Amino acid sequence: KWLWKNKRDEENTVIQNKSRLVAKGYAHKEGVDFEESFAPVARLEAVRLFFAYVAHKSFTVYQMNVKTAFLYGPLKEEVYVNQPDGFVDPYHPDKVYRLKKALYGLKQAPRAWYDELSKFLPSKGFTK
Repeated sequence: KWLWKNKRDEENTVIQNKSRLVAKGYAHKEGVDFEESFAPVARLEAVRLFFAYVAHKSFTVYQMNVKTAFLYGPLKEEVYVNQPDGFVDPYHPDKVYRLKKALYGLKQAPRAWYDELSKFLPSKGFTK
């Protein structure tokens, strides 16, 4: 389904219209529609301990953000979605799309992104 959002400036004037196509992940069944959905998340205590150590040693910390990260993870399973409203092919209205990469809303999207990042970072010299 489509999600719509208006981006506003400090005077509450609409400056940009955004939309995002998302999958209806609530209908997925583990073992049928996907195998793994787990993606590791750091516990708050671990993050606090890390920053306490960084402050104690006067280290510099860098951060990054990957916009639309979940859209970069290739899917292991074959996933098909209906044609989204407004984009139905009039010559083939009953056809579906096969996804090559994850969509927001898919149960396996976080895991697909984690697997992709876990391959990319070591290729650039990072270690776990």
